[in-house]
Amino acid sequence: MAEGFVLKAVGDQAILVGLGDSISEDTSRRVMSLNAKVRMTVWEENGILETVPAFNSLLIRYNPLVIGYSSLCHLIRSFMKQEGQDTGTDGRLVEIPVCYGGEYGGDLAFVANHAGLLEQEVVDIHCGRDYRIYMLGFLPGFPYLGGLDERLFTPRLPTPRVCIPAGSVGIGGEQTGIYPLDSPGGWRLIGRTPLRLFDPRKGGELPYAAGDSIHFIPIGEEEFKAVQLQQETR
Repeated sequence: MAEGFVLKAVGDQAILVGLGDSISEDTSRRVMSLNAKVRMTVWEENGILETVPAFNSLLIRYNPLVIGYSSLCHLIRSFMKQEGQDTGTDGRLVEIPVCYGGEYGGDLAFVANHAGLLEQEVVDIHCGRDYRIYMLGFLPGFPYLGGLDERLFTPRLPTPRVCIPAGSVGIGGEQTGIYPLDSPGGWRLIGRTPLRLFDPRKGGELPYAAGDSIHFIPIGEEEFKAVQLQQETR
């Protein structure tokens, strides 16, 4: 039986399902479980247009000419009563190659000093686990990743950078993530992936989604440039 959740109308075409205040793997699994159940419905016939999972909530956008607010609330409540049933919420495991330090991760030394570790120890710890994607946001395809080792928790920059190169991997507070586009940002940069994660010219398809997990693979500069060249010629 579902524990506390809150339904809130967002305008006349969306419902926000709040699933608690915490940001954790358990909460993420609840969000993705509900998301999977909603997405398994017949979209056009049921009037459900889109779902947007976040840290501890799920936004459901719907067509009010097909399904009313009360009916959709009833449907959501019925899904929540099924909570705990397996809906394949683990997602896929996506490997992301990263070149750490140097010109690709100028804040690696700061993170190491803050943690009282060697730079290679930071790299080993960062690559030593899988990270669940709690949500995508801020930029198209920016994955907010949970599960960062506490030793690597690092405060954000006091003043954000004006432009961070696409592919940069950073740490912000208790999370790690990847900038898929050139962007301003205040996270500490420890490396960069040569993969082109978001390309609007090719439809903006991403190699991952909320609920998937990412595993970082350390690579050298020579391999970085080789993969980058492959990406540019695709």
